Amino acid sequence: MKSIAIIYGSSTGNTKYAAQLIAEKLAGYSPVLKDIAEVSPEGFPEAEVLMLGCPTWSIGELQDDWDTFFPKISKLNLNGKTVAFFGQGDCEGYPDTFADALGILYDEFAKTGCTFIGEVSTDGYTFDDSQALRNGVFVGLPLDEDNESDKTDSRVSAWVNSLKQYLD
Repeated sequence: MKSIAIIYGSSTGNTKYAAQLIAEKLAGYSPVLKDIAEVSPEGFPEAEVLMLGCPTWSIGELQDDWDTFFPKISKLNLNGKTVAFFGQGDCEGYPDTFADALGILYDEFAKTGCTFIGEVSTDGYTFDDSQALRNGVFVGLPLDEDNESDKTDSRVSAWVNSLKQYLD
């Protein structure tokens, strides 16, 4: 069983809630939860699998704590690590930048030597555009706690189940 760290940034509590829900569904794997505000490049978790959560703010911006950490990402050496993304978007208020933060982080983490898992089909999502799309799928799990909270649990469950093949 691989070690897992769930690292999130959250200003309103929605992404923290998602991180806790993911941790609950992975309880048998004993994941470690960390707020990105409390993480430094030198203290970046040594876990084999990193699940990174970031909400998209305003018109396609990173959450404040991730924005502060962003310039430090390129200094990380994540060779041999596996990375999965999750985050919040707003499909009604910002349909043109839905879950953009996932794509922004994906592009930067791609420079670190890690391997990505956890892509999600766009089926069941309503949005106009997203920087989180690669080859027609999301690079991670987009959630919308403000407008689609009724879908959060089932989306998280399906995503976590799809990841389990990489965790053993």
